[in-house]
Amino acid sequence: MTNIRVLIADDQMMVREGFSVLLNAMPDIEVVGEAVNGREAIDRVRELAPDVVLMDIRMPVLNGIEATREIVASEGDSKVLVLTTFDLDEYVYEALRAGASGFLLKDASARQLADGVKVVAAGEALLAPTVTRRLITEFSRLGDTPRLSAAVQAQQYGELTERETEVLVLIAQGLSNSEIASRLVVAESTIKTHVSRILVKLGLRDRTQAAVFAYEARLVTPG
Repeated sequence: MTNIRVLIADDQMMVREGFSVLLNAMPDIEVVGEAVNGREAIDRVRELAPDVVLMDIRMPVLNGIEATREIVASEGDSKVLVLTTFDLDEYVYEALRAGASGFLLKDASARQLADGVKVVAAGEALLAPTVTRRLITEFSRLGDTPRLSAAVQAQQYGELTERETEVLVLIAQGLSNSEIASRLVVAESTIKTHVSRILVKLGLRDRTQAAVFAYEARLVTPG
């Protein structure tokens, strides 16, 4: 099995070195490069094409949110896993909107770090309950106005079947495939198929983007 190739972008040398040691100790993960700011992260992604980028949000020259936006918009397949000091970091939501596949606390254990990298590399999303709560908090603050226009909503999710819409709502509530399968009393493989179709129909990268879409389209409302 090919190792998961990781790029670490953080302006603190101790953080980069610490994560490198932890991840390189894993048999199926390889740190292929480091970056000290967002601009360098973009350049290194183009050069190295890592599977996963561990991206700090607060960095000089170009912050992690803008770097994430550029990386996701490129034609590469690199996934971004945002690193933050606080689980309710004010920039977490914007990072998710920029295209990050999830976020991880900097004080995560070696196992949590490795598991997070594997989840994101596999095309899933690290949508922890704290992220879901953050989304709800943001939309409570924004009020009742949808971020997507009615026309865009109709065009984008109008093609979803009733069951796919139901699955999308449960994704936005932070449920895993197995939890959704249990809730709907179907096989987990069936849910995986629904999720894949949802992402294709909506033109989204992963579950996190699906959750953001569901909130912005008001398929899910705070509270």
